[in-house]
Amino acid sequence: MATNTIGSNPTRSGANAPAGSLRVIDLGLTTYSEAWDLQNMIAQEVASGHVSETLLLLEHPHTYTCGRRGGRDHILATDQQLKDDGIVVLDVDRGGDVTYHGPGQLVAYPIINLHNYGGVIDYPGYVRTLERVLIAALNEMGLHAHTLQDYSGAWVTGLGGDEKIAAIGVRVDGRGITTHGIALNVKTDLRFFEYIIPCGIADKGVTSMARLLPEAPSMFEAKDTFARHFAEIFGFRLPESGDA
Repeated sequence: MATNTIGSNPTRSGANAPAGSLRVIDLGLTTYSEAWDLQNMIAQEVASGHVSETLLLLEHPHTYTCGRRGGRDHILATDQQLKDDGIVVLDVDRGGDVTYHGPGQLVAYPIINLHNYGGVIDYPGYVRTLERVLIAALNEMGLHAHTLQDYSGAWVTGLGGDEKIAAIGVRVDGRGITTHGIALNVKTDLRFFEYIIPCGIADKGVTSMARLLPEAPSMFEAKDTFARHFAEIFGFRLPESGDA
């Protein structure tokens, strides 16, 4: 097994390897299809070495996506309800079941090369490391989150037990390039989760920072905090203010 893999302590390959530069792009509110096309384009460029590894930060309009495990049967809304609420339903190539994306939710799509962390692609380790990023970012913003055995994502303890505050669904292609990523409920309208069985988990709830904190952070703060912790934990250098 390779020495440098992502997991409990991810490092860039090479004992004295300098931190790579992470390109962070804020897309604002972007449709899922547009962001998906952009991810695929950037993944090709990252694989060829034409651009730096990239972190996309954005929000989506109301969208349900079904991953490789399916999930159409976990959408409870009728076609008319979906139409009335303007919800788009898409089948996508990430892992996982059905989930919701919408305004007030921070979506982050890392497009990085996992070969930079060693010769062996550690898919579970990548997911665990994303969980570490989420937990560190949430802690800075005032929430104690944790992982939950047998489930991915970031969780908090609420009145009804463990509730998911951030979901993870990723894809790693044959070249080791990642797409898709995380969805953190900042000020998300949680009613839209009532139309689905989120991630196919029927016995656990979903929550948001707005529900749990006296005042939820702004989307700008949430993006900035996530990006800083992502860069630190994955060993990237963020461009200084004013850098090209």
